[in-house]
Amino acid sequence: MMSDSKLMRGTMVLTAATFASKILGLIYIFPFTAIVGQTGIALYSYGYLPYTVLLSLATLGVPLAVSKFVSKYHALGDYRTGHKLFKSGLLFMSITGLLAFLLLYFAAPYLVPLIIEDPTDTKGNSFDDIVFTIRMVSVALIVVPIMSIIRGYFQGFQSMGPTAVSQVVEQIVRIVFILAVTFSIVQVMNGSVGLAVGFATFAAFVGALGGLTVLLVYWFKRKKHIHEQIEMSKVDHNLSLKSMYKELIAYALPLSFVGLAIPLYQLIDLFTFNNTLIGTIMSQEESETAFAVFSNTAHKIVLIPMALATALSITLLPTITKSYTTNDRELLQRQITQTYQIILFLTIPAAVGLSVLAYPAFGALYGVSDLEIGGFILRYYAPITLFFSLFAVTAAILQGMNKQKYAVLALGVGLLLKLVTNSWLLSIIGPLGGYMLLTSAIQHQLLSRCGLLGNLQSIPIH
Repeated sequence: MMSDSKLMRGTMVLTAATFASKILGLIYIFPFTAIVGQTGIALYSYGYLPYTVLLSLATLGVPLAVSKFVSKYHALGDYRTGHKLFKSGLLFMSITGLLAFLLLYFAAPYLVPLIIEDPTDTKGNSFDDIVFTIRMVSVALIVVPIMSIIRGYFQGFQSMGPTAVSQVVEQIVRIVFILAVTFSIVQVMNGSVGLAVGFATFAAFVGALGGLTVLLVYWFKRKKHIHEQIEMSKVDHNLSLKSMYKELIAYALPLSFVGLAIPLYQLIDLFTFNNTLIGTIMSQEESETAFAVFSNTAHKIVLIPMALATALSITLLPTITKSYTTNDRELLQRQITQTYQIILFLTIPAAVGLSVLAYPAFGALYGVSDLEIGGFILRYYAPITLFFSLFAVTAAILQGMNKQKYAVLALGVGLLLKLVTNSWLLSIIGPLGGYMLLTSAIQHQLLSRCGLLGNLQSIPIH
């Protein structure tokens, strides 16, 4: 019962924080859109999507893997091994973050033709603006991986407070910086939208500093207690760094790939959307407006119901791992059942409601200037909230039980399907083509998992 209570308490804390972050992330987009317009929002996405993928590659799924690793050895009474990994992981994350920053910064000019082959429309975004935006957001890669591994270490203790508080603080600092700097540049100094959006993406770095500060405060408050637990360890597996990292990588690579699910789908759209539509179906300005709605404004609305699944997936990993490691089959099955009951109870009505009320919802939130394309895309994009929610929690369950290969396999099939046919569908049915493949891919993942979930009780616990 204590484990159930801790699961629900941790889920409630992270859910509240994640919902707060998502709602803040939705609310700020309204004034931000009013300041920079839909083409500015598209430019913002051009920077953030490559950054998100590089961030996932820089961390290699290590933060969640650390959570799983630490939880496993804590369940065995060994606090020393997890702390040893944490200390070396800080150095590792610092190095990979720096390398990712350098890669994205210097690759920026080469990414632009992949996004827009020839950005010459005077009403669209220029080559220099896109390069500047990508380079400004790349700086955050130096800090965010370090912050992520500290969160993972606290989660390994099944302590979700540090992650929750730092998430909210990071988001608040980021949003305040975005709105202040863009308003100052565009409205006060009459600067260009490209300059404003570039500094807006730099807010990722500023927000990360705020989140890292919160985590460091938690660390110094709990440092004494953590070291006391280390000294009281019942056993010490005395693993070498090589052995620890071998086990960590076995956890991390599938985690990294699964964590890239949404960014990889969006990255395919980033490199195919404009280059397929511009000059054939739409002008650069029209295509960028549609891309902004597709990748950002409608996506922000859909992410709100997904906040619970995000929180559950983070909370589930160490909890499921502990139940699996201690061979508590009854508790494991109860945790899985409760998780799906919560997800289905909340996300199905949310998906249906968003789809039915797409036009009034988009108009109320973003105004009527882009209502036709915005409401149209949101209506068909809304069901994604159910599919991605199920994907997030199912992947976390599989990872906690060392069955992550099923999640990786299904995701790989979905990505391949989208990659092969995305441009073709975009050329046939316009902006909706990207959505149609996204839905098909997620449906494939969902069906694959449903087949697996039917056999969960038969999965042996070792």
